[in-house]
Amino acid sequence: MRTTVHLVRHGEVHNPDGILYGRLPGYGLSDTGREHARRAAEHLAGADVTALLVSPMQRAQETAVPLAEKLGLEPITEDRLIEAGNAFEGLHVGVGDGALRRPEYWPLLRNPFTPSWGEPYLEIAHRMLGAAHRARALAAGHEAVCVSHQLPIWTLRRFLSGERLWHNPSHRQCSLGSVTSFVFDDESLVDIAYAEPGGVSDPTATGA
Repeated sequence: MRTTVHLVRHGEVHNPDGILYGRLPGYGLSDTGREHARRAAEHLAGADVTALLVSPMQRAQETAVPLAEKLGLEPITEDRLIEAGNAFEGLHVGVGDGALRRPEYWPLLRNPFTPSWGEPYLEIAHRMLGAAHRARALAAGHEAVCVSHQLPIWTLRRFLSGERLWHNPSHRQCSLGSVTSFVFDDESLVDIAYAEPGGVSDPTATGA
């Protein structure tokens, strides 16, 4: 049975202070972000989608609104699609400024392979895989959409591709409003596809 699970990254967030907001509440989409969401919905409008699962974060819930309207589906909140935990939440973390210049935060950088500053990559991969398989089961024989976040989507893609999970953030292929599609034959992954209906965005932009 062939089933496709599309992972949509949320649109751009209104974040004028440029902080790393992570799981902090109160960060919704900007006007550009709403356009990202609209384009993702247009991209998937003709797909045979029968399930829509969404991260509990505000930016993901807002991204799901045009998807729900286009697909005629009621969104299901799936906690495992949430943003990765990060000890730098609420701080400026750009290279050369902010928290990374303060010695009290340096111990958090001791191991980039785990990573030591946040939720371990393997834990992200496992919870995202669980969410993807829930979506696959709900939409068996059809298609599902999951709205999530850049690092969780990219981590799942690397995990399912058999690549090491630690990586250079500048190499992530997961633009704002992008669609990463996993095709399953029963429970086995047989293909991965990627589309950028909202255009290319900087993968290292803080708080994007």
